[in-house]
Amino acid sequence: QVQLVESGGGLAQAGGSLRLSCQASGSIFSANVMGWYRQAPGKERELVATITTFGGTIYATSARGRFTISRDNAKNTVYLQMNSLKPEETAVYYCAAGRVLTSTSGMYDYWGQGTQVTVSS
Repeated sequence: QVQLVESGGGLAQAGGSLRLSCQASGSIFSANVMGWYRQAPGKERELVATITTFGGTIYATSARGRFTISRDNAKNTVYLQMNSLKPEETAVYYCAAGRVLTSTSGMYDYWGQGTQVTVSS
């Protein structure tokens, strides 16, 4: 089992920045890949970005160039730096962990509780 604890959500103005953190504990070997998804009200959960232990990444097209995912393997923590935020990016952001680098949410075995990000216009 892997436990994921997110932090760093909150309120930002349009054009502002937030940094999310997610720390993993437990069977870390099952968390080769850690990533961030988001789900807005009435919408499906969608990938934001994901990263492997060795730094391989996948970004959503909407996130590329504004968001940066990074990982501190020694701390079992993944970060998501979000810049130039837009109101339409208001959502609950979830940390996910799995074994395969993929954008398919069903391939992730473990999920955090989620952290709310609200971007005001």
